[in-house]
Amino acid sequence: MNTFGKLFTLTTFGESHGVAVGGVVDGMPPGIPIDIDFIQQELARRRPGQSRITTDRRELDQVELLSGVFEGRSTGTPIGFIVRNKNQQSKDYDSIANLFRPSHADYTYYNKYGIRDYRGGGRASARITLSRVVAGALAKLVLKQKGISITAYTSQVGNITLDKDYQKYDFSLIESNPVRCPEPKKAKEMEALIAEMKREGDTIGGVITCVIKGCPVGLGEPEFDKLHAQLGAAILSINAVKGFEYGEGFASASYRGSQQNDIFIPSSDKQQTHDIKTKTNHSGGIQGGISNGEDIYFRVAFKPVATLLMEQETVNKEGEATKIDVHGRHDPCVLPRAVPIVEAMAAMTILDALLVDNAKRI
Repeated sequence: MNTFGKLFTLTTFGESHGVAVGGVVDGMPPGIPIDIDFIQQELARRRPGQSRITTDRRELDQVELLSGVFEGRSTGTPIGFIVRNKNQQSKDYDSIANLFRPSHADYTYYNKYGIRDYRGGGRASARITLSRVVAGALAKLVLKQKGISITAYTSQVGNITLDKDYQKYDFSLIESNPVRCPEPKKAKEMEALIAEMKREGDTIGGVITCVIKGCPVGLGEPEFDKLHAQLGAAILSINAVKGFEYGEGFASASYRGSQQNDIFIPSSDKQQTHDIKTKTNHSGGIQGGISNGEDIYFRVAFKPVATLLMEQETVNKEGEATKIDVHGRHDPCVLPRAVPIVEAMAAMTILDALLVDNAKRI
């Protein structure tokens, strides 16, 4: 499937070294002011070549909106868009045309389709995620009008880890460093580790934390379409993601129910649309698969980037053992550029759930 969502949908197209990457967003509510500068700003957070710890590929990633917008507002019709590829170096991949890169999609794509675009990973490249960022930016413009905000940040790189309590950090500091970490001291340590990996031709993984504020009560379905299941499916579709946990996640397995239950109390927050809140939020804003009005928070584990700039063992298309030595421009750590992608998938999921909920209430 190349389409995400039920009522707010995104269909993507393109390859890493093709002419362009793009998509079609359907279900965008009409009359929403379309801030093209904001969309471009979101793309700039994801684009390659933005700092010394990202890939050296240079792409401006200028988005072109082709339809669905008139006089600066959404019309309610499909919004088509493209981002043209400008800085491909396909020759870097000629030497691996008949080889399977370890832990990449090369082998599985070739066996599934009988053909593979080996230039930068083709359709399996993380470059395709820029379509998600555009659609996520559009979703954010709608959610902003509803008082819903989505913020993600790097909370772990290798063994350098922030405390799991997101409330301890100043989110205004996230964009103040290339790692997108809200704790300056840890950010410097993370940046140094990523830079070291880049020098060595190696890679490193980590964790991104995401917080959704202002989500109303009632989003999600009680059985097979629980809100956390929708978020999990969306997040796990991102390249290199290996794990998803919301609320206390796996840590809750070591606690007693008397320690984990979120006690209900009267709400004194005049901004809330309901009169009840919880004393704690171990549940991560979702109970019984449905949002309860508290902050929704989750953590996403990313594996180290699979492309190493060092010799490795592999096999060719004939199944013969050989060596592979990859060249080109690659990220030593996906975390800094993945932050806006996580936000985008969360934004699309929440908006889609909001539209479904509204449709059921008519």
